[in-house]
Amino acid sequence: MPWSLVIPVKRPEFAKTRLADTVGELRPHIARAFAADTAAAALACALVEDVTVVTDDDESAQRLRSLGALVVADAPDAGLNAALRHGAAEVRARRPDAPVAALSADLPALRPAELEQALGAASEHPVSFVADVAGVGTTLYACASGSPFEPRFGGRSRAAHREAGAVELDVAAIPSVRRDVDTAVDLWDATRLGLGPHTQAAVAQLDNVR
Repeated sequence: MPWSLVIPVKRPEFAKTRLADTVGELRPHIARAFAADTAAAALACALVEDVTVVTDDDESAQRLRSLGALVVADAPDAGLNAALRHGAAEVRARRPDAPVAALSADLPALRPAELEQALGAASEHPVSFVADVAGVGTTLYACASGSPFEPRFGGRSRAAHREAGAVELDVAAIPSVRRDVDTAVDLWDATRLGLGPHTQAAVAQLDNVR
């Protein structure tokens, strides 16, 4: 059964604050571009049925709907994990037996084929996750059909997910799934992998501002 993905998108005033010194006033534009490229790549993945975005940012909502994502408001307004649980509940109201995965919104170099590899591996476990490049956080948290959806994003989420019993996926050659972007160095590394078109355009705008 194909996966339903949930992507949380923060309001722009809270998004990508560690990039502020690098991108300045374009920070909200850059953050929205990250989310657009992440959602577009997810929607193009062969193992993905649909993508639900949880956000209270109207501009992101409009853009992501135009790409084909479903959008729901962050009704709990109680942090990242509450938003993800809300999105997963919306998914399972539509597709009760669907496997559901939470995907970080800041994967601007995400490749559909690499996400397919990760989700294929996730299909072999009730609950699993992919750690970020730094080995501290999480970029993908996946729950098979019937498994409780209990994400533990934030801070040292890799350790939190492992302690909760989720299987850490050891999948070779999925750098774009692991490459979340919080800092200027992260953005450089994502650029090396190959940015999606929305982020490419945003970075080009940054160059023009400079």
